This record gives sequence, C-alpha cells and structure tokens, in this order.
Amino acid sequence: MSLGRPRVAVSLSAGRVQRNTMILYFAKRVGSSIVLLVVVSLLTFTLLNLTGGVAVARGILGPLATDEQVQQRASELGLLNPFFVRFGEWLLNAAQGDLGRSWFTGEQVTSVLTARLPVTLTIAVTTVLVTAVLSTVLGVAAAVYRGWVDRAVQIIAVVGFALPGFWVALVLVSSLAVTAGLFPATGYVPFSTSPGGWLATITLPVASLAIGSIAATAQILRGSLIDILGSDFVRTLRAAGVPERRVLFVHALRNAAPPSLTVLSLQFIGLLGGTVIIEKVFALPGIGSVAETATATGDLPLVLGVVVLSVAVVIIVNLVIDLVNGFLNPKVRIS
Repeated sequence: MSLGRPRVAVSLSAGRVQRNTMILYFAKRVGSSIVLLVVVSLLTFTLLNLTGGVAVARGILGPLATDEQVQQRASELGLLNPFFVRFGEWLLNAAQGDLGRSWFTGEQVTSVLTARLPVTLTIAVTTVLVTAVLSTVLGVAAAVYRGWVDRAVQIIAVVGFALPGFWVALVLVSSLAVTAGLFPATGYVPFSTSPGGWLATITLPVASLAIGSIAATAQILRGSLIDILGSDFVRTLRAAGVPERRVLFVHALRNAAPPSLTVLSLQFIGLLGGTVIIEKVFALPGIGSVAETATATGDLPLVLGVVVLSVAVVIIVNLVIDLVNGFLNPKVRIS
C-alpha cells in the first residue's frame, strides 16, 4: 500500500502538468490568433482607404455628383475623420459583432455575410470531411498493402492533383447534370428545406473540390504511415503481441496524423478561395458572389467584412488543428 500511494501521486502530478501545459498552449494560440486578426484588419482597412475619403465618396456617387454632394456623402460616412479614429471606431464595433452597413444597399454587413456564409462553409467543410475519410482509406491501403495498390494510389494522386477544380466542375456539370440529369446543374437547397435536395445540390461542387484535396492528403498520409510502420516502437509493439489492427489504427495512425491534419488545414484555407469559382459555376449563393459584387462596386465595408470574416474562419480552423496536433503530439505543446 505504501508503494502504491507514491505512484498514484506521481500519476496525478503528471496529469496536472499535462493539463496545465495544454491550457498554456491553448492560451498562447488564442492570443496570437487575436493579434493576427487585428493586424490583418488594420492592413486591409489601410489598403481599402488609400484613395482618401473624398475620392471614395466620389466613386459612390458617380462623376455627375457635385462637390457639395460629395463632401456631404463623405461626411455622412465618416470618411473625413482621421484614419485611426475611423479604424478605432470600426474595430470597437466589430468586436461587438457590428461590421457596419453597405454603402450601396444600407444592409448590415453582418446580416449579409451570416446569410451567405453557411453555404460556403457547407461546401468547404463537407469537402474537408470527404477528403479526410477517403484520403485516410487510400493512404492506409497504400502504406499497408504496397505493391499495385500503392502504385494505383500514386497514379490517382498525380492525376487528381493535376486537374484544376474549375475544369472538373465543368466536366461534372456537362456529363452528370446536363447530359445524364442525375444532379441539378445550378442552385442550392438548404438542408432544413430538403435533406435530399441539399445533398443533390452539394454533391458536384464537393466532388469538384475534393478530387485534388484527396490526392494531396493521401500522399502525405501514405508517406508518414510508411515511416511510422518501419519505426522501432512499432516493431516493439508487434513483438509484445499487440494486435496488428491496434498497432495500425491506434498507435501508427495517431503518430502519422499530424502532417495530414496540417495539409487539411491548408487545403481548407485554399477551399475558401476555390469555392468562389465553384459558386459561380454552380450558381451557389455563398460569400463568393458577395465578394465579387462588393469589389466591383467599391463597397468597402462589405469587402472589409468578407476579408475579416474569411480570416476569422481560417484562424479558427488553424486553432482547432493546432489543438488537435497538441493533443496527438505532446512535443508540439512546448513549441
């Protein structure tokens, strides 16, 4: 009994240290994410206001507006105030969830984006989930069976990585939607309206984006898993009689996962940009069309809102990936 108590105390102490390390790691990542969001907001705000308030007001009202009208419009929008005063006001309102109003429609930017963001996130998140599942299956199969399976996966990866997403989208629309009529060519049906219609409208967009993502992630996982399966600790586990399935899916796959998760996070960032093109091909009401219209008309509050919201989503995804990596690999927490 006397020997058991120190062991319990050591175990509790180790657990407490591990928990404190994870909390500190989380706090550092959250703090750096907030700083990054503020810096990106400042840079975006600066770039969007380089032309000056009067020039912006002139662009809104058009060339036929008088100087008095331009001055009045600039004053109404607060464009004549000092730069850092305007940025401070915007930042304070943004921290409360108010991203301002559109200069052309008068709508709340937050309302416009929250109405469109679910469509874009649905496509991006579903693509990432499909990529994670299929790339895991292909990567594990290639690493375990090798031979012709490995060669087939590598060929699929090379072909999939080389095909542009918009080209794949056009081919899928032409063959499966227009010719075969298996899926709708355009439009979006919310899940709450019809789960079946929702699935039908996102299948082709997700397939267009996922092909290249699956190829890259499967290759990364394959390489990492081959290295892990040949390591000393895996040989020790096998020598100790640990079942092969447990060795593969509990120990080896857990150690091979962090590089693939990093690739997935980078692909998610790319997907937010790639969905702009895919949304145009499939006429999806996401933030891509909002960003295009706002940029074309010079609607700076809306453009700024799109940028800040996109960066916030990217930061949140990276934060989640960092936390998962920190959980899977304790060495990451001290970096």
